[in-house]
Amino acid sequence: MASLPSCNEPPLPSYDAVVIGGSFAGMSAALQLARARRCVLVIDAGHPRNNPAAVSHGLLGQDGSATPALLQTSRQQLLRYPGLHWLNGTARRAWGRIDDFSVLLDGGTSVRARRLVLAHGVVDRLPAVSGLAERWGKTVLHCPYCHGYELPDRPLGVLAQHNAEAEAQTEAVLLCDWGSVVLFRNGTLPPAPDARLHGRGIRVVDNLIERITGEPDVELTGGRTVSLAALFMVTQTQLSTPLAAQLGCDLQSEGCITTDSSKQTTIPGVFACGDCARMAGNISLAVGEGALAGVASHRSLSGVLQG
Repeated sequence: MASLPSCNEPPLPSYDAVVIGGSFAGMSAALQLARARRCVLVIDAGHPRNNPAAVSHGLLGQDGSATPALLQTSRQQLLRYPGLHWLNGTARRAWGRIDDFSVLLDGGTSVRARRLVLAHGVVDRLPAVSGLAERWGKTVLHCPYCHGYELPDRPLGVLAQHNAEAEAQTEAVLLCDWGSVVLFRNGTLPPAPDARLHGRGIRVVDNLIERITGEPDVELTGGRTVSLAALFMVTQTQLSTPLAAQLGCDLQSEGCITTDSSKQTTIPGVFACGDCARMAGNISLAVGEGALAGVASHRSLSGVLQG
């Protein structure tokens, strides 16, 4: 993977806006603010959620592009703007109110901002199944719209998780448009048959999963192995940082940050976009939400958008 261009300059004491998160949503928000001639700092911890995926699909104009190249090109274009500042690091704490926010950085330095944009994303919590984590983003996947087209008419699996049984059934039904589907209950779903599963010819396996091997092969208790082209799952996620809670932002029941139609949170002057504000891991959505948050942040700074 080619290294990303860096602009790890010492931070200024104050900015119009600080964007926390330097992946697709954060860069999209920062681009709007930079083009509005505002002074912007992007703080990037360097852990994009889609880092395991070598190729990105479903992004108009860039379908099938290498993910590292997309990030590299986006950052190069962003760093051309003189009002854009970039810091490779982690925002440890945030506090304050509109026009007077503070963000504590690595090493104890803090910066001030009139507006904040939270674009730090989420962390996928993977089940403790041997062999799963090392295949995550390669043959163990989460999004059929990102990966399904490349697996036409092949055997696909769905792994259910506790507290996400209904989502697993829905994923299994959707995947029938790409291939034949096996739903692995893995000790989660009740044994009662589901009409949707039966109607789409989905096989249901109740055996517990021992491990995942091969590309991938699902090894079950009792010695049976099911070979697949890919195994999908609806992951449980959590916000990658506690910044929203520190600032007092409300959270939705699913765990993402509550925003209004302009992507402003329940705290005036704090905006959120991307996966941390929408339960959908998709680059197109992240870019669109980031642009909306960036424009709304600028309108807020200009006094057009009220908190």
